[in-house]
Amino acid sequence: MNKNKKILIICPYPTDKAPSQRLKYEQYFNYFNYNGWQITVSPFVTENFWKVIYKKGHFFEKIIYTIYGYFIRLIDLLRIKKYSIIYIHLWVTPIGLPIFEWLFAKLSNKMIYDIDDMIFLGHSSDANKFIIKAKGTKKMITLMKKADHVITCTPTLDKFVKQYNSMTTDISSTINTAIYVPIADYTLHNLPTLGWSGSHSTSKYLKILEPVFVELLKRSIKFKVLIIGDENFRFSNTEIPFTAIPWSLDTEVNDLIKIDIGLYPLPDEPWVYGKSGLKALQYMALGIPTIATAIGANFRIINDGVNGFLIPVGDIDMWIKRIIELLENKELREKIGKNARKTVEMYYSVEANKDKYQTILESLNNM
Repeated sequence: MNKNKKILIICPYPTDKAPSQRLKYEQYFNYFNYNGWQITVSPFVTENFWKVIYKKGHFFEKIIYTIYGYFIRLIDLLRIKKYSIIYIHLWVTPIGLPIFEWLFAKLSNKMIYDIDDMIFLGHSSDANKFIIKAKGTKKMITLMKKADHVITCTPTLDKFVKQYNSMTTDISSTINTAIYVPIADYTLHNLPTLGWSGSHSTSKYLKILEPVFVELLKRSIKFKVLIIGDENFRFSNTEIPFTAIPWSLDTEVNDLIKIDIGLYPLPDEPWVYGKSGLKALQYMALGIPTIATAIGANFRIINDGVNGFLIPVGDIDMWIKRIIELLENKELREKIGKNARKTVEMYYSVEANKDKYQTILESLNNM
């Protein structure tokens, strides 16, 4: 038994910035502390790096900050034995061969690997396309193989990881329902708002619905699209009414409740099958009626017609139909929204999942 209850968290981004961190393990820090764990967080990306990482250009700054990130990891290696558990989220370093990943696995007392999305397939934002070929996708496979326990977030991802490691736990992204207080009034805003929330790297998926919005305009249906998370987003059709705003932790919930109908369109591509349905869960936690593509983890979180609507891939007509139904029927919006909130409370809230993390930590510390 290791009575030293210290965790070193090795993660890509600063705390309270990236959804894959904020809405997974970061939400449980207070609970970890309550159970006697001391937490040290070591992000590869510094606060200053975060300010430019998803902006086009800034090549020299990005190179310097990346070199500094590797220096941080060298320091981490020197102190790794002080911690009973090393908790790695996504990767140790972003580029090249899995050398640092191998060293962390070799030197750690116990190691947890937390993987979100099918990142081993290779993926990058439009601002950093140049780095795709340099990304070390073998790093993730190495971490899967070497970890004492792997935390996944979807059934598909969990099945993939089990090829390399039988010790896995599927824990979806979760919502703090104490912060996400559901809406009480299902009256539409003066200008009905169809909303999408995400990041610079996923906003391209919203363009799947461009033909839907064009058809709504042809039918003289009044609406606007609210885009949260990519302030630079633009539709090809300039007639589509929209507002694009940056994401902010301080205003996240207040921005989301401006949405009358939550949209979660996805293409049928391998990357998507690793997604936990986070955007849908955020809408659902607030009681916002949600329409999502019928793919991947969305089948797990949405019961079509009960707590949301699922649309077959590529079915533009069904997107139009469901949006119009929700716009015209307040009782339907309320029924779907309230059922969605119950689903999140029961299965996808912090409260419903906190013991899963604690069980993993204690089991490794007692080995």
